[in-house]
Amino acid sequence: MNPVQKALWYVEIHSRDPLNLEQIADACHTSPYHLTRAFSAVFGRPLMRYLRQRRLSDAASQLAEGAADILTLAMEAGYASHEAFSRAFKEEFGCTPEAVRAQGHTRNLSLTEAFVMTSSPAPTLAPPRIEMLNPMLLAGIVERYDCNSPAGIPNQWQRFLPYFNNISAAVSRDAYGVVYNVDSEGFFDYLTGVEISAQSSIPFGLVQLPLPAQKYAVFSHAGHVAEIRTVIAAIWSEGLAAAGLEPNQGPTLEKYGPNFNPATGLGGFEIWIAVA
Repeated sequence: MNPVQKALWYVEIHSRDPLNLEQIADACHTSPYHLTRAFSAVFGRPLMRYLRQRRLSDAASQLAEGAADILTLAMEAGYASHEAFSRAFKEEFGCTPEAVRAQGHTRNLSLTEAFVMTSSPAPTLAPPRIEMLNPMLLAGIVERYDCNSPAGIPNQWQRFLPYFNNISAAVSRDAYGVVYNVDSEGFFDYLTGVEISAQSSIPFGLVQLPLPAQKYAVFSHAGHVAEIRTVIAAIWSEGLAAAGLEPNQGPTLEKYGPNFNPATGLGGFEIWIAVA
């Protein structure tokens, strides 16, 4: 069972117990960083947001059934007061706990149901190679995304492509997608860019991103780029553990070499995961 499935089992079994990320990660025999990235990659939302939404959804169902003691529900959901619970409930569903109890149903609420633990087949991953990346400087376009809705990334690549052939300081024909500044709520910065030589001038509208020296596990995939999210999910949930590697809190790189064709999505790509 991979760490994501272990985490699903653990939070469902202990959904009414006091839980924090470190406790769940310890029960899954992995690091909080690894578990957060793996869960987000597989399900499109961070683990602690999922746990919060599950608890609020369970509370909403109990309120619709007429639960009288809102403070007890608040405590079971991990909130120290009626006020804190009501504030989180309204942010999640757009109405108060009292309103749900009064209407007696949840048909107008978007509840978070339990994710199903599944053993559906993942892409076959070749063992990664280990690379020591020297310090490098990238230039490109940066946007911030929620892991729950990263649909704007292909459009970001389309916006960057006109720059690709006009960056005179580029040191190669490789293109990079870089995931960095990942927070516990699943938000991250994403750069589409190329490596440039130090102290070079770049076109107006682009930003520079220096990357420090770092050891990486490099996973290669020969398939279509549309499979990238499935590949990344498999790496975080299974590939790293199978290789006996522990991720480091560094940027994750997508590398598209000169054989990659952005018009067809073919040519293969690499995923570089920072490791300890």
